[in-house]
Amino acid sequence: MPTTNFYFNNYTNSMEQRLIEDLVIESIKIYGIDCYYMPRTIVNQDNVFGEDPLSKFEDAYTLEMYIKSVDGFEGDGDFLSKFGLEIRDQMVLTVSQTRFAEEITDAQTVDGIGRPGEGDLIYFPLNNKVFEVKFVEHEAVFYQMGSLQTYDLTVELFEYSHEQFNTDIDVIDSIETAYSGDTGLLNLLSEAGDTLTAEDGSRFINESYRIEDTDSLANNEFFAAQTTGTSNFLDWSASDPFGEI
Repeated sequence: MPTTNFYFNNYTNSMEQRLIEDLVIESIKIYGIDCYYMPRTIVNQDNVFGEDPLSKFEDAYTLEMYIKSVDGFEGDGDFLSKFGLEIRDQMVLTVSQTRFAEEITDAQTVDGIGRPGEGDLIYFPLNNKVFEVKFVEHEAVFYQMGSLQTYDLTVELFEYSHEQFNTDIDVIDSIETAYSGDTGLLNLLSEAGDTLTAEDGSRFINESYRIEDTDSLANNEFFAAQTTGTSNFLDWSASDPFGEI
């Protein structure tokens, strides 16, 4: 038998729960910002490493989100590492559970989990950047009136790695055009103009493909020309004192 006062049971009142839910949604709509939420589509998952290098994004849903990191970006920020300059800006966004379910159904999320998933992307219009969901806190509040109203999404600046964008939103799809070395312009096409792909979904690169055409920092041809014959560049062959014999 419960020991609390059963005349004041605050955790089974569905009307109060819906009231708080409506207030949360209204607050996010007032103080939030419209973002594009893009669920990740798995093409060929590597079960060993738990990743999919061929993943793509085919849908983008407009969803209001509240910026919880009001003092600016968090995370490691900008720093110089052994790989060069890295930007690891992070922030926390809050989204209503009800609004997420209304806009994005279970069938449109990875594995039908019915909630924001790690690995999905969010286009943040304030700085025109794409952020990747790193962690989803689905218990951000401690069951107000016995229910949960929001998700807290910890997102980090997305590092593009040749994913495919087919969202029909120009500002998002242009990311693949600008940074991918695997764009449709450089692939083998059929007579009908369709991109030829392998069984695993990967695309064939045209023989005339040049990385210099897509990456302004690439100097493959320059180094190849300099290392031909006698040059001042280090030779990492077996005759080199630092090479392998």
